[in-house]
Amino acid sequence: MKILKVTKAQPTQDGAGVKIKRIAGFDGKSIDPFLMIDELKSDNAQDYIGGFPPHPHRGIETFTYIRQGGFEHQDQMGNKKAIRAGEVQWMSTGRGVVHSEMPLADAKYGMHGFQIWLNMPARHKMDPPKYQDSSERALPTLTTAQGATLKALAGEWSVGEKTISSGLNDLSGEGAISDITLPKHSSIQLDLSHFGKVIAYIHSGSLKDESHQAGRLLTLDAKSPILIETAEHDAGLLLLAGQPINEKIAHMGPFVMNTQAELQQAVRDYHAGLFGTL
Repeated sequence: MKILKVTKAQPTQDGAGVKIKRIAGFDGKSIDPFLMIDELKSDNAQDYIGGFPPHPHRGIETFTYIRQGGFEHQDQMGNKKAIRAGEVQWMSTGRGVVHSEMPLADAKYGMHGFQIWLNMPARHKMDPPKYQDSSERALPTLTTAQGATLKALAGEWSVGEKTISSGLNDLSGEGAISDITLPKHSSIQLDLSHFGKVIAYIHSGSLKDESHQAGRLLTLDAKSPILIETAEHDAGLLLLAGQPINEKIAHMGPFVMNTQAELQQAVRDYHAGLFGTL
């Protein structure tokens, strides 16, 4: 596969002091249609116990995936769901959402999960909000002859002649997300040439080139065959693909719009109570 760029996730904090690693793409170009990838990985409850108390959003989609532990999601639309290991939750915030995500730790393994933001096209930023999760339907997986496993978190995925779909197929920018695990000395090949953007976030182990290790984001050439290989170590990664939106971004905290005037309107609407309350 052809790697165009390697980016290292940066440590930061969000919510009520939750420690995370972040890849940010608020330039609207580098990872478009995605805006941000946050990874929370710790076996120390003090790193995440504060969670993410009630806060607003407008103009984005949030996608949460849990590998260990869990989060309880609650929003002003009346949704209240516990998302646990192996499950996902997607929310199109549209014109306004207030939600919280509070941790449900795994007593043995702690917490490992992701929240991914996707941009919304200008024409949809003021749509009514929507919510969907996988708590009532197991996410499909496929395994290659070499033992590599792909779990379809969002969208449709094909490996060879096998195709699986997560059931969450309405992400902005035709977004598709999968979690791929590879034992050492294995590989998986995919054709993602129908997408305009393909990126891979390594969350565990390292690839054949050991400089490509956990905490790195690889920007891939979507038009070249995607061959992911390991050597002496196992590896796990999120593979994300989509069609770039190619619109100007105005970003302020939990709001992502197209102009500064729209951001200021979002703030006024939130303080006026137009987003609702939990």
